[in-house]
Amino acid sequence: MEAMIFAAGLGTRLRPLTNDRPKALVEVCGKTLLQHCIEMLIGNGSTRIVINVHHFAEMMKAYIANLNYNIDIQISDESQLLLDTGGGLKKAVSLFSGREPVMIANVDILTNIDLRKMMQQHIDSKADATLAIRNRQSSRQLLFDADWQLGGWQNNKTGESIIVSQAKELKPFAFSGIHIISPSLFSKFPADDVFPIIPHYLKLAESHKIIGYRHDSDYWFDAGSVEKIAEAEKFLISKE
Repeated sequence: MEAMIFAAGLGTRLRPLTNDRPKALVEVCGKTLLQHCIEMLIGNGSTRIVINVHHFAEMMKAYIANLNYNIDIQISDESQLLLDTGGGLKKAVSLFSGREPVMIANVDILTNIDLRKMMQQHIDSKADATLAIRNRQSSRQLLFDADWQLGGWQNNKTGESIIVSQAKELKPFAFSGIHIISPSLFSKFPADDVFPIIPHYLKLAESHKIIGYRHDSDYWFDAGSVEKIAEAEKFLISKE
């Protein structure tokens, strides 16, 4: 399995922990978020991982160079310009074989999701992209039809929504920060260098198979804030 870790973010929600390091190098239970993410991907069969870097890029490069994992790890350097999630993926495409789907994970997600099962669903369904989703409260949610096809997006705070489906009923789910993209979509990126991936998926969903993978029974934490890290640490320690 080929994979990518989005690790280039500024980590503003994690200040002051990110005053002197990138978000990816903040520790949870004695391991950096980057280690947790790499080990999750390796444990699910990843043999090549691309990591994008921007904030404290040189520190990240040095840290990655000293990692002792027996897999191929590549760096996608965004030190000159932060490209957002879609632009970051677009820049990294040349680092993948182009022969198989790519698993993508945000570095600040801590979960025991079965990525092998998610990948198998992606392959069996012949999807162009698969998004991990959960039935949880969130300020922003993705909308899916009865066949789990992506049909829209809504902001629960502002009431704003984007609907791209003709389905009569769409159900809301929160995005889990993990998704799979097939090489069939590599040629569909916009001309822009900087763009987010979710609005791009919404545009593609009008003509491509962009589906959800529901994983409510797994544990899941967004370790993107100091409070959430404390919550995740307490839970992980209880599991030991």
